[in-house]
Amino acid sequence: MITHQEVYAFLKKKPTLSYAGLTKEAGLPTGTLAKAMSGQRTLTDTHLRALEPVLVQYGFEEFRNRRAIVLAVVNHKGGVGKTTTTINLGKGLVNRDQSVLMIDMDSQGNLSQSLGIHNPENQLLQALTRNAPLPVMTLSDRYDVVPSDLELARAEAELIKTPSGVLRFRNALAPFRAQYDYILIDCPPSLNIFTYSALVASTAALVVLEPEASAVKGMYNLLELIFDIKESFNPRLKVEGIVMAQVNPQLVLHRELMSKVRGDLKGQPFFKTEIRQNIAIAESQYVGKTIFDYKANSAGSVDYQSLADEVLAKNDSFSFA
Repeated sequence: MITHQEVYAFLKKKPTLSYAGLTKEAGLPTGTLAKAMSGQRTLTDTHLRALEPVLVQYGFEEFRNRRAIVLAVVNHKGGVGKTTTTINLGKGLVNRDQSVLMIDMDSQGNLSQSLGIHNPENQLLQALTRNAPLPVMTLSDRYDVVPSDLELARAEAELIKTPSGVLRFRNALAPFRAQYDYILIDCPPSLNIFTYSALVASTAALVVLEPEASAVKGMYNLLELIFDIKESFNPRLKVEGIVMAQVNPQLVLHRELMSKVRGDLKGQPFFKTEIRQNIAIAESQYVGKTIFDYKANSAGSVDYQSLADEVLAKNDSFSFA
């Protein structure tokens, strides 16, 4: 039988459906669905049994069997904006009524710390080494995270020496893929076992690059790794797109460097959106907020919402909005 949470999530994705109309079709007391959607009541088993055949007519089975788009946010080096992109792309997707789970796959724990989570007692480490469920923390409605810190580094040696080590994360993630629309994995600034594991579990890789002369260095190694994983473990894996971050659009050098990067990586998909340099982005991470919550009208907010909309457009066949 369907659950209250599934009904709530489904109707959030179908804003054109009338609560009053569905209530009438299912023969429920007036206002039942409207109250459930506003958090004023929980649907009973009787309500749910009556609703299920009605909702099936509107695509509920397709919604229930959906699987999250899993994006590994990657680069071979640090300081390019992977964590910032994970946090704010995630919130931009939530702004479009998508449910998002972020996973801190970096033992530096920058994603967790940027969200105000320090020294988490339950973290990704236990899922990789003790076969424990992923410890999901709710940040706000439809916006969750699996935290990490330096303790995660302890898992590296074990994962490397175990033949099935690279598959552990994929197995731990599997039960959650029906619960979210998007899962974003903040990968470490190296092509290590954690990045490898993230790519094995992902639908696609989202690459973050800066407009600098060395931006392409190491990219070929990353693209080769993606190809190898696609061939050996994950045939659906692709490059979702490359996004240029920390861009100064007024700087001629940046425009020239981005043109060179696009030329050197010709044939790879680039996002139209560029993330401009914006002090508000750095400030938002310092205070543990997304750019949308910190300064909604900033350039950073505009850019990350644009990026989220591009990601949604690329995956529109999976959207139920």
